Amino acid sequence: MTVRTIPYNPAMPCTVALRRVLAKIRDHASTADLLFLERWEISPSPGAATALRVSQIRRANPELAAAIRAEVAAAGK
Repeated sequence: MTVRTIPYNPAMPCTVALRRVLAKIRDHASTADLLFLERWEISPSPGAATALRVSQIRRANPELAAAIRAEVAAAGK
């Protein structure tokens, strides 16, 4: 299943990479941050505050951020 074939639900991850990670997380704040990162990778929005939040989440989760970016890029081809 690809990013394109998953029905959009803002409370659910679109990428396989994030679904794997969220299966292990029970913290609401962490889940919200990682969903925010995924949504931003799919459709970046402007703004300094948004960019700062994304960079902090990426810095804390570099492997996951790279996996999400790669999956989103592959789905866009």
